[in-house]
Amino acid sequence: QVQLVESGGGLVQAGGSLRLSCVASGRTFSSYDMGWFRQAPGKEREFVAGIRRSSGRTAYSDSVRGRFTISRDYAKNTMNLQMNSLKPEDTAVYYCAADPTLGSSWYPGDMDYWGKGTLVTVSS
Repeated sequence: QVQLVESGGGLVQAGGSLRLSCVASGRTFSSYDMGWFRQAPGKEREFVAGIRRSSGRTAYSDSVRGRFTISRDYAKNTMNLQMNSLKPEDTAVYYCAADPTLGSSWYPGDMDYWGKGTLVTVSS
């Protein structure tokens, strides 16, 4: 089992930047595919960005590609999300998630472990 704790959320103006972090504890960090998801008020949880455990291959949703960058630091058991050029529509609770046996797609329902989330608010 793995425990996930997010940090770095806050209030930022449109066009600004934030960096989210997710610290993992428990079982071996390198055993998990890890991703960021978000949920805006009244909307379903959606995939934002993911990074594979072995290859380090990254994936992004169309809405954030080119603005967000996902990375992981194996020495610190940490996954990060650098968010640039933020827009009001990026406002949501951002969740860190992990899965040891993820298939080819990043469906929220397929992720086994979740953090409690961190709120990102982008003002216009």
